[in-house]
Amino acid sequence: MLPPFLLSNDAIRPGEPTFAAEEGAEVQFLGAVRGIEDGATIAGIEYSAYLPMAEQMLAELLTRGEAEFGTHRVFIQHRLGFVAAEEPSILIRVQTKHSAAAFDICRWYLKEIKTSVPIWKKPCRLPGTSH
Repeated sequence: MLPPFLLSNDAIRPGEPTFAAEEGAEVQFLGAVRGIEDGATIAGIEYSAYLPMAEQMLAELLTRGEAEFGTHRVFIQHRLGFVAAEEPSILIRVQTKHSAAAFDICRWYLKEIKTSVPIWKKPCRLPGTSH
C-alpha cells in the first residue's frame, strides 16, 4: 500500500485507479511545469523543501481533509529537485463515493499545498537568456 504522500526526486507516473467497494469516483490532478514563467522562457523549475516540516504539514493536511470532507482516500506526490518544463511536478489522486465531492476535495488539497506546505520553487532560465 502506498503512503498517502511522497516528496521526492522521482518522476511522477500516474497509476491505474483501484476502487474500494464504497468508492465510485477518482479525480486525478497532474500539474506540469509551464515553459514560461513571468513572461520568460524557462528550462524548468528547481523545487526544494524543508522535509521534516513539509511532511508534518502534509500529514496535518490529510487529517484536516478527513475532518472537513469525511471519508475519502488521497495520494499526493510532489517532485523535488529539477523538473523540466512540460513535466508533471505534482500529482493529487482523490477517491471517494461521488464525483462532485472528489473534484471539490482535490481542488482543496491543491490550494492548501500551494499556500501552506513549505515547498519552494526557483525557475531555471534557459542558457543565454537574461529575463
